[in-house]
Amino acid sequence: MPPEPGRPARIALVHAVTVAMAPVRAAFEAHWPVAEQVNLLDDSLSPDRARDGALTEAMGERIAALGRYALSLGAQGILYTCSAFGPAIERFAQGRPEPVLKPNEAMFDAALEAGEAIGMLATFAPSVETMEAEFRAAAALRRPGARLTTVLVDGALEALKAGDAERHNALLAAAAPRLAGRDAILLAHFSTVRARDAVRAAVEAPVYTSPDAAVLALRARLGAPAAPNGG
Repeated sequence: MPPEPGRPARIALVHAVTVAMAPVRAAFEAHWPVAEQVNLLDDSLSPDRARDGALTEAMGERIAALGRYALSLGAQGILYTCSAFGPAIERFAQGRPEPVLKPNEAMFDAALEAGEAIGMLATFAPSVETMEAEFRAAAALRRPGARLTTVLVDGALEALKAGDAERHNALLAAAAPRLAGRDAILLAHFSTVRARDAVRAAVEAPVYTSPDAAVLALRARLGAPAAPNGG
């Protein structure tokens, strides 16, 4: 439901990695600065997901527990920022009146407006299978002929976690021409938004990012006014 008149919307941001936090904060500053952000972090989720090799029932319950806690804080909407947990987020969101967004659903919708041949640059291998499944589901509803090609950029996430954002961005930009000829290119994770300008300089296709699309979608679903700058 929308926030009470005169009060900012409270949005819970559920993170599995710290490197996702700054990009979504920047997206809120650009598109919805008056929203109140509440950050929930479980930085064991990402390594546990990589270790297990699958999204287990126990891990799904952890995703749901974080969502329930977010709602207990009075959140009007929830945005999960890690792309490896899509099916668990869907299960938690089912039937809830509050908007609960997976990290990439708004970005997928925007890219499907651009065309059928979509490319994606990813840096976290365990997320790719679930993201590609989510894309196919979105395409089946909006553009059945759409197809997604994913390039996994080895070493980029490790560089970012080590504090070398410049190398992270350079690796993604170097990989981007492998997706030449696509109608749109997606940066798969919240953490990869840092490479947006570098990737845009390397390709001609429009480049879409998860944080911007997600914040705009949440703002629209809650009926909030546009940012003062029109973003």
